Amino acid sequence: MAGCMLAIYSEEALAKLVSTSSAVLVLYGGEGCGVCQAVKPQLEKLGRDEFPELVMLYVDCQASAPLCAARGIFSLPVIHLWFEGQRFGEFARVFSIGEVRAALERPYRLAIQQGAAGQ
Repeated sequence: MAGCMLAIYSEEALAKLVSTSSAVLVLYGGEGCGVCQAVKPQLEKLGRDEFPELVMLYVDCQASAPLCAARGIFSLPVIHLWFEGQRFGEFARVFSIGEVRAALERPYRLAIQQGAAGQ
């Protein structure tokens, strides 16, 4: 299952995973968004290859409009990065996979090291 995005449909499920996971990437997209559908497999590969402990979530804003509105998502695609329950970064509309990778590297290593030290 590593490297696959888990579909999320409720605020409760999203809040729980963000608060209980060390490192989370949330992609807000839509079935009709060509860029969203193109970037999703690239992000899954990035997680699988470089960030195996990263929890990756996908919110379809066409299927879950109230969730997206509550989170302030009004254009697609949007990526939120969360570490230890705190939002660390956001990418909206125009971004590269390299920018996402660069934003993940240091906080991911720290979060995973802290998680391992706490075990």
